[in-house]
Amino acid sequence: MLDRIAGRLRSWDGLLLAVLVAVIGLNIVFVEPYLGESALQNQVNLWQNGIEKAIVVLAMAFVIINGEIDLSVASVMGLAAVVVAVLWEQGIGIELAILTALLVGVAIGLFNGFWVAIVGLPSLAVTLAGLIGIRGLAFILIEDGSIGNADTEFPAWFEDMGQQSVGELLPVLAGIPVLERTTIAIGVYVLLLVLAAVTLSSSGFGRRNYSIGGSLQVSRYSGVGVAAHKMAIMTISATVAAIAGVLFAARLGAVRGSTATGFELDIITIVLLGGVSIFGGSGTMFGVFLSTLLVFNVRNGLGLENVPGHTQTGVIGLLLILSVLLPNLYGMYQERARRRSLARAATRDREGAERAPG
Repeated sequence: MLDRIAGRLRSWDGLLLAVLVAVIGLNIVFVEPYLGESALQNQVNLWQNGIEKAIVVLAMAFVIINGEIDLSVASVMGLAAVVVAVLWEQGIGIELAILTALLVGVAIGLFNGFWVAIVGLPSLAVTLAGLIGIRGLAFILIEDGSIGNADTEFPAWFEDMGQQSVGELLPVLAGIPVLERTTIAIGVYVLLLVLAAVTLSSSGFGRRNYSIGGSLQVSRYSGVGVAAHKMAIMTISATVAAIAGVLFAARLGAVRGSTATGFELDIITIVLLGGVSIFGGSGTMFGVFLSTLLVFNVRNGLGLENVPGHTQTGVIGLLLILSVLLPNLYGMYQERARRRSLARAATRDREGAERAPG
């Protein structure tokens, strides 16, 4: 047990944990509002302000481990929010509007999956086109206006779903301290996190995901249904993004064509920073969870210090570069150390053979 703990601490997850502790320490020392009377609420806000990104991160981890990428997730979030808003404005019931938005997410995922899994186009190109085209469709539907203001206000229960705690929505649970501050979106994230972690580490689907990401050709020769799996992964990614978009619309209470613009930067950064290889085949949900906490705490500390949004984006961009660079440097260091160890062992064996009596 101690050996396993020590091994984990020497891994990328251990480094992330150390950096996270350092960032929290810096926030405590230099960011006055981080602690104090509002400390608990600040931690809730930390999650609440980025919970939709955290939800999409879980699906993106599967996509990148599989050796693909989905740049269209933020645009799908925005389109799903716009579909709900536009249908509501046109007099369609909000329940049907939500269902339609989720089906739009499924359709986009199947579309992306077709070109990636069946036709064989690079997911980078397919989803980059989706990032632009889907965002354009959102602007066409809503134009330059917004929906959710005084004239087109969403139903109270829909906004409560995004803004009120579980304890406030269900009085019978109001006595549970955690639920008094936990929103529906945070609850959805926790459930999906557990499901994603179990699926990735302890199921055939997760093993196939690692196998395909590690070696596509070997997986094909082994009889793995590569095309069907990639289709499923791309569909899950877009569907989860649509769910997050609906939750985001409920939390904001208003929707524009630019909703969720730029979210893909944080989402991909969190996944790569969590130790998921950009080349596929490796990564854990524990690492992704730690990196989610790290990025949220960085943004939270900078926000409380009134650092401008574009500067925060620059910091996240730097983290994205480091998240790709550092694991590769660490891997090169480990490979060189392994080679040196093998060379020393070979030298010892040769010298032992020379000293041995003839």
